[in-house]
Amino acid sequence: TETKALEEGVSCQALCDKYHALHSEVYKWFDLSFNHFGRTSTPKQTEIVQDIFLKAHKNGFIIENEMTQLYCEQCERFLADRYVEGICPYCSYEDARGDQCDKCGKLINAVDLIEPRCKLDSNRPIVRDSKHLFLDLEKLQPQCDEFVRKSSEAGQWSQNGLTITNTWLREGLKPRCITRDLKWGVPVPLEGYDSKVFYVWFDACVGYPSITANYTDEWEKWWKNPENVKLYQFMGKDNVPFHTVVFPSSEIASGDNWTFLHHISTCEYLNYETGKFSKSRGVGVFGNNAQETGVPADVWRYFLLANRPETADTIFT
Repeated sequence: TETKALEEGVSCQALCDKYHALHSEVYKWFDLSFNHFGRTSTPKQTEIVQDIFLKAHKNGFIIENEMTQLYCEQCERFLADRYVEGICPYCSYEDARGDQCDKCGKLINAVDLIEPRCKLDSNRPIVRDSKHLFLDLEKLQPQCDEFVRKSSEAGQWSQNGLTITNTWLREGLKPRCITRDLKWGVPVPLEGYDSKVFYVWFDACVGYPSITANYTDEWEKWWKNPENVKLYQFMGKDNVPFHTVVFPSSEIASGDNWTFLHHISTCEYLNYETGKFSKSRGVGVFGNNAQETGVPADVWRYFLLANRPETADTIFT
């Protein structure tokens, strides 16, 4: 969000307002309806994220550590993942981002990029240490293993979702950094961290309960009622670990009686021509482009369902 806001020369709030309205229009055109079409830039999101964090911290699942980060001397700032691009250390793709490679899909630490460059001014950043908070996934692994075993059997997860999750678990979970040196985001409610916010890995999935909370004050009837509520989720394979490992582990860490994931339906990639769709790079056909073609929404809906990449990547030409 910060990177895009800088590109467009607007505030982060103005950017979110613009795209929230744009997405809303696209969904209306596709004839999709919501009880409440929400967003994560709300006071409820801040309240619920901070509550989960403080409980996890109190329960001993948050650890503090120094993290080696890239620092741009020109911009005079630590560069959060999306502010950095470079060569992927795994597949040598030249435009990998500082958090994930668009080509091979692997998660990356920005400092591991080969020939990193600052996205704002293309200068080569230097390495500096900064203090951060980590969710102790290593300590949470036994409970996460048990959740995955039970939920994947009872909810009959789709095969690639289960394979991706089990790969993470087999390799052994490591503490994951959940804070960043950014201004836009949920503030960290801990002394000494006033200049940092929670990173998307920790707070994005909390959007599900917080958007429900913006719809109704009785949101806990859905989100803290595992005996009577089953949660079904649909997504592309690159988002699997955040929904099957990171978010459930955050729920476990809080100690509250959360509703956990029951069934996950995941697909492979729908690629664009010879590469991947990329919002950040503007590569592909997006909802507003589909609307501008004059082709009816139902034709698009049929095409996308017929070509849903359930067992292998498919290509949109």
